Amino acid sequence: MSVNSKVKMTLIYIFLGITTVVSVFPLLWMIIAATNKSVDVIGGKLTFGSSMLENYQNLVSQQPLWSSFFNSCKYTLLVTAFALVVSSLAGYAFEIYRDKAKEKIYAVVLMSMMIPFVALMVPLFRMYSKLGLLNSAVGFMLPSLATPLLIMMFRTNAKAFPVDIIEAARIDGLSEFGIFFRMYIPSMKAIFAAAGVVTFMNAWNNYLWAKVIMSDNTTQTMPMMISNLISGYVTDYGMLMLAVLITTIPTAIVFFALQKYFVEGITGSVK
Repeated sequence: MSVNSKVKMTLIYIFLGITTVVSVFPLLWMIIAATNKSVDVIGGKLTFGSSMLENYQNLVSQQPLWSSFFNSCKYTLLVTAFALVVSSLAGYAFEIYRDKAKEKIYAVVLMSMMIPFVALMVPLFRMYSKLGLLNSAVGFMLPSLATPLLIMMFRTNAKAFPVDIIEAARIDGLSEFGIFFRMYIPSMKAIFAAAGVVTFMNAWNNYLWAKVIMSDNTTQTMPMMISNLISGYVTDYGMLMLAVLITTIPTAIVFFALQKYFVEGITGSVK
């Protein structure tokens, strides 16, 4: 290896090392802060402490931690499951049963991505309040069931589904829903994993819509609980970082468990 190649590789490793440190440090600092008292966190202490149990006890005594955690799990899993079914059906139908009318509808669906969700919150809140959907899982789920991004991802991947297989299945007497559930879904595991990760993270971290639709404390989610921790005159940063750490764990587990399929699915959806 020449001197220039060695210098180039050294610079690459240095850059990657710095990037890794910058990326990992916030997570490491959050874990360290969760083990220290608030005064130590404010003072910039960067070593592990012995106050995690105390922070946990304070958190449980001041906030409904586990009920909020359960609510987040329930709402997120429901949103993810229903969004995958509805969006995949829509994306599949737009591609397999394509015609001019559906292309126009699909164009409108894509154009709706340009409308910020904040602009829709007031009319949605008024409509849901009249329908009695406030403080309910249905009210939380409905805006996320068929997002343009997921529909676009599933339609793009449906292009790779062989039409010959569909025709053969129809000749054999398999229904359209049978083709979708028994043939299409098993062959598109990667895109379902990628869409599931995106939907899960968006639903789990959803704060603004949850704050609007969930006004009862018994229905609050983890992001809402964290917001309550910083709304007082004095913030206990050790307790706050512990709450953030607990909130981060489910999304980290889901992402690392499905990261292989996530990359494959995202790559396939942008072909």
